[in-house]
Amino acid sequence: MCGEKYDCTILTMTTLQPVNPKPFLNGLTGKPVVCKLKWGMEYKGYLVSVDGYMNLQLANAEEYIDGRHSGDVGEVLIRLTFF
Repeated sequence: MCGEKYDCTILTMTTLQPVNPKPFLNGLTGKPVVCKLKWGMEYKGYLVSVDGYMNLQLANAEEYIDGRHSGDVGEVLIRLTFF
């Protein structure tokens, strides 16, 4: 996944710094991102927008299940839930 279409930066616990998430995510607008859901699915695409609830809109998204490419899904909205 990293190195195919996407450049990835691997962070370790020693390199993490506390960051305000909203400005951080807004700064990623237009850049390639990977969103991993708690169920194990991953969506890779270009971040179009983030709203106040931290819902993500991705363009040119691809879905990966268990690390395998399962298809191109185009434009997606990933909604944040607190369950």
